[in-house]
Amino acid sequence: MEKWLGSSGVCINEKGQLLMILQGKPEEKKTWSVPSGGKEKHETFQACCMREVEEETGYMVEVVDEIKQKKGCYNENNISFEVHYFLVRIVGGKRKIQDPDNLIYDIAWKNIDDLKKIDLSFPEDRGFLISYMKNDPY
Repeated sequence: MEKWLGSSGVCINEKGQLLMILQGKPEEKKTWSVPSGGKEKHETFQACCMREVEEETGYMVEVVDEIKQKKGCYNENNISFEVHYFLVRIVGGKRKIQDPDNLIYDIAWKNIDDLKKIDLSFPEDRGFLISYMKNDPY
């Protein structure tokens, strides 16, 4: 079984909104996710998180804390996965879609009510993200 490793950046602004991206392949329905992506060979999970957030949103971030690990399998694709979620804070850059894979269609700040309604790329993350936003880490 192939193993996929990646990181996600959870960025909450001073208004309590979550930084999210609208993504999908051209032929797919577009769905929302926190910025995330695959870890490169000699990269740490933290470095992967910072790179992916910048690639997908234009914002430079620093990692504040690791908040969750998600592990599982997609048996139909013979892939296991491990994703590390980090709380991040913006330290520079500006909002800009610059995804090298051309899979990002929008960047937006979403509040808890939005998060309850939008289509997520990973629906299993909805409860965790809402719960985390309610705790207001800032």
